[in-house]
Amino acid sequence: MASTSTIQPRCSSLHHNATSPRRPKPCRARLAVATASAAAAAPVAADRACARRTASVASMWRQVQGSHDWDGLLQPLHPVVRDEVARYGELVGACYKVLDADPSSARHMCCKYGKESVLEEAGVAGAGYEVTRYIYATPDVAGPPSTSGRRSSWVGYVAVSTDEMTRRLGRRDVLVSLRGTVTRAEWAANLMSALEPARLDARGAHPDVKVESGFLNLYTSSAESAGGMGSCRDQLLREVSRLVTSLSSRDHPRDDMSVTLAGHSMGSALATLLGYDLAELGLNRDASGRRVPVTVFSFGGPRVGNAAFKDRCDELGVKVLRVANVRDPVTMLPGALLNEGTRQGLLAAWGGDRYTHVGVELALDFLRLRDLGSVHDLGAYVSSIKAGTCGKAPNAAADGGVLARAMEFVEGQRAAAFVWKEAALQMGGLVQTLGLI
Repeated sequence: MASTSTIQPRCSSLHHNATSPRRPKPCRARLAVATASAAAAAPVAADRACARRTASVASMWRQVQGSHDWDGLLQPLHPVVRDEVARYGELVGACYKVLDADPSSARHMCCKYGKESVLEEAGVAGAGYEVTRYIYATPDVAGPPSTSGRRSSWVGYVAVSTDEMTRRLGRRDVLVSLRGTVTRAEWAANLMSALEPARLDARGAHPDVKVESGFLNLYTSSAESAGGMGSCRDQLLREVSRLVTSLSSRDHPRDDMSVTLAGHSMGSALATLLGYDLAELGLNRDASGRRVPVTVFSFGGPRVGNAAFKDRCDELGVKVLRVANVRDPVTMLPGALLNEGTRQGLLAAWGGDRYTHVGVELALDFLRLRDLGSVHDLGAYVSSIKAGTCGKAPNAAADGGVLARAMEFVEGQRAAAFVWKEAALQMGGLVQTLGLI
């Protein structure tokens, strides 16, 4: 089962220690030793706290990228990890800011700016990355004319850290940033929640590895008139492998390197598929054959595959940090009722494959009752991480969330003699059709 760490509000409690009248008073020697020990321990604790505050990304970048599965870094949240996770969230947020969503525009569902200026136009001019390629996806779905045009939509970009940012990070960073669901065709693909074999490994050696058919569709389908662009997968594999090879050649032979895949909602699912794909095909090796670490930062991401998929990602060393609002229903889908937590009872009798989360969870807790959609909003995710106030949000304990309503719906279907499987599918469909994923 994937591990979880929750950001909790800092609080202090008073402990009252009563001394029994029958208990002998401690001797002065023992008091002196205890006082000296406490005095000696205080600077050590202060030094450790200071070290956490002053540590640089360059000095601990491998830990930030999950080399030890973020052990000891999430609770409490290490300031360097906090800043880096928020930074990657902002780089994903740039995808939404520059997307042309105007249906009347000639560049509808494309990026409004060129690669040279896109990050500046998105408000992250000082991000320290140079965009090298734009990425497009083409869902192959059957549906009404508005969802079945097989038109490619811009979903994100590939970038590489500048020399200055590379020095700050302690390594050259190849970044893939992917947005969440926007178009009706993407929503339609997301509703294809059946598990199917991934078949991304060249030798077909892992037929038990299964992923959601809709995400696989988005990842592997290409437009009929794509002009040789290829599928989202083809574009990503070509560009990431090109950068990993070229950046480790004669110009930068000794540079450490990382591959960071960041996405929100649907984009996090595509990022997870890409991480698995790169590692499975061995494309995360530089010109000298060294393995380049692959890390996924998932914001509000759904489950992607079954337990075999999760196990294979672990075997390949793909690190995934799932930043998840505990009130965000998207993070509980697919498999809201049948998942890695289903072990016993009636649901266990279901049998077969069950969806399983990959990686380590960093749990947030925020909710605005006047805006229930904020539970899945990327900006709210980033703000909560930056502020460090997760768990303190007003009305955080109030009912009325989307998930609660979905659960009420399922209960109603049970009362109407729906079978468990149909009820589960209805629940997933209800939440997904709200456009949150």
